[in-house]
Amino acid sequence: MSLLVTGSIAIDTVKTPHGISENCIGGSAVYFSMAASFFCPVRLVGAVGADCPFDFAKVFAGRNVDLTGLEVRENSKTFRWVGSYAENMDSRTTDYIELNVLAEEPPAVPVKFSDSKFVFLANTAPNLQLKLLNQIDKPVFVAADTMDFWIEGQPEDVKTLLKKINCLVINEDEARLLAKEHDLIKAAEKILDMGTDVVIIKKGESGSVMCNAEGDKFILPAYPAAEVRDPTGAGDSFAGGFMGYLAQTGKTEFASLKAAVAYGTVVASFTIADFSLNGLIAIDKTDIDDRFETLRKCTSF
Repeated sequence: MSLLVTGSIAIDTVKTPHGISENCIGGSAVYFSMAASFFCPVRLVGAVGADCPFDFAKVFAGRNVDLTGLEVRENSKTFRWVGSYAENMDSRTTDYIELNVLAEEPPAVPVKFSDSKFVFLANTAPNLQLKLLNQIDKPVFVAADTMDFWIEGQPEDVKTLLKKINCLVINEDEARLLAKEHDLIKAAEKILDMGTDVVIIKKGESGSVMCNAEGDKFILPAYPAAEVRDPTGAGDSFAGGFMGYLAQTGKTEFASLKAAVAYGTVVASFTIADFSLNGLIAIDKTDIDDRFETLRKCTSF
């Protein structure tokens, strides 16, 4: 089924103990689209400025990514982010940021995208996420991401968003902040009470936890990756693998959600192996399926 993503497109500079990648392509919509394209066609909605140096047709060459929703604004500048990772690769610092086009009104969803059945609202202001969602006619399954900045600064808008979506994907710190609860299972239950049907809490190298409103729970460790060179985009790649699998199958019952979490976990493990999109560009669907089976064997008993 059709899968739409709306989110950021960025010019990133990333510093890790393994090196520096300057002015590389990044952004939530980019990582998501590349990850999801292994499973199904993707419709990308996003905006860049006239300064954007990337040829997106080449970036997504060979991938089924529809760029009709990509807007180039001649009088704007592209979102820029500079970040650095500590030696343990767990702690990340934002060294510099320019919101630029992200501080403006979001792009309109093309009319031909309005029939999208699966939708991912990548991290941005919750009121903007709602504006974009309102342009979709009858979605089957909507997932969204958010962050501490919006949870603290626009809590009522976040709660309104939770009533309009099927699934929230956030990290453990954000879950604790949103629920005002340290225990992650209790935090997930409190978030479910706010209106969404499913909560997925990402725990980095410790894997993820998924809970639904019916009381089902699923805990999965991270894939045992041998090397981590750049964690940037891992969460968005996870979401891309997760939503891509669901859109491919057209199923959203808990068994399918569990498989989707596993595929998201596997796709993210390729992202962190290299800078920018390089880890995803270097693989094909067979590599993902092989690693999926390895993860299955590692977690069965």
